Amino acid sequence: QVQLRESGGGSVQAGGSLRLSCAVSGYTYSMGWVRQAPGKEREGVACVDNNGDVNYADSVMGRFTIAQDRGTNVLTLELSNLTLADTGMYYCAAESDGADTEMVWDTCSFGYWGQGTQVTVSS
Repeated sequence: QVQLRESGGGSVQAGGSLRLSCAVSGYTYSMGWVRQAPGKEREGVACVDNNGDVNYADSVMGRFTIAQDRGTNVLTLELSNLTLADTGMYYCAAESDGADTEMVWDTCSFGYWGQGTQVTVSS
């Protein structure tokens, strides 16, 4: 059983930066961040697949950086040059045994989810 716990969200002005962290318990295959803005469907933001390859959504390429530390079991997402369009609930997500796949994005898949952390960008 995998458990994911996010931290680090908050409110920031456009152009600012935030750092999200996800504490992971259990072994995972792919891991990543998925966000959902009000009234919109959830979308993949960044992930590390089972081969260690990293994927980014086009909208965040060059602004966000995902990093996975299997030694400390922490997944981070550095967000920079934030825009209003980055506002939303950010979920840490992972694929592992014991749960059905709920979402497939790029080369990653996810069946476990954290509770989410809110990111709000204002002008």
